[in-house]
Amino acid sequence: MPSRRAFAGFLTAGAGLAALTACTPDGPASSPAGASATPSTVASSATPTQVTAVTPAAATEPSSAPPSAAPSQAAAPSQGAAKQFSLTDPASPWVVVNKHRPLNPQNYVPADLVRPNIRLAVTGEATLMNSTTAAAAEKMFAAAAAEGVIMALASGYRSYSTQVVTYNGYVASSGQVAADRASARPGHSEHQTGWSFDIADGGGAGSFQPCFADQPAAIWAKANAHKFGFIVRYPWMFHETTGYFYESWHLRYIGVEAATEMNTRGIATLEEYFGLEAAPDYL
Repeated sequence: MPSRRAFAGFLTAGAGLAALTACTPDGPASSPAGASATPSTVASSATPTQVTAVTPAAATEPSSAPPSAAPSQAAAPSQGAAKQFSLTDPASPWVVVNKHRPLNPQNYVPADLVRPNIRLAVTGEATLMNSTTAAAAEKMFAAAAAEGVIMALASGYRSYSTQVVTYNGYVASSGQVAADRASARPGHSEHQTGWSFDIADGGGAGSFQPCFADQPAAIWAKANAHKFGFIVRYPWMFHETTGYFYESWHLRYIGVEAATEMNTRGIATLEEYFGLEAAPDYL
């Protein structure tokens, strides 16, 4: 989750809707702290490159809905989403990471990080995601391109050490209260799991800005991402549930069945889908 940050200020000041309609992206996407600011493009058709990583210790545990501060009742997956996955194991596509649910272990590293065959607007570790997410992203980017919508990867995997630097930078510049609105604390970022990534348009422009929601890449993803197993993890006006303001660029893989069911049933957040408590602030 890179700088959602200015957007939080807009919303806090009551200007969120104006920001969405007024701003126009006209330059490269802002690079999250710790990622290279130099965009690059990958058009290779080769098999994704395997990156050696530490094998983690597994933890154990088994469209638009109206805004709400917390799920009113458990909206557990139906029998249609037959496969059940852990909600705490970072290697699970259903792991829920929020301000109440840190990763276990907090310094988790996915064992299967790869660089997907998609257009990139970043370099380094931010080009990576786990192999399942990478394969789904390749299909989604290709499908979007076939319809004339070109996307780029704006930020993928983020290591625990990178998140430490990112978060501490916000604390140093703005204080902890502001930092907690702007950046996930180390061990609390979905990017660390390899299941999430941020998109930009084909030129790397617009992402991490409120107006990105009006750009073709964001519009297409909102309408079609579920077909490839993705959801927009931090939807509009659900910050009291997810803990984060609207991020039209932040996609999360949960599998085609679950993502499609959420879309069909009008369930906006993982917290509601799995019947979990809202997590607007850290415990």
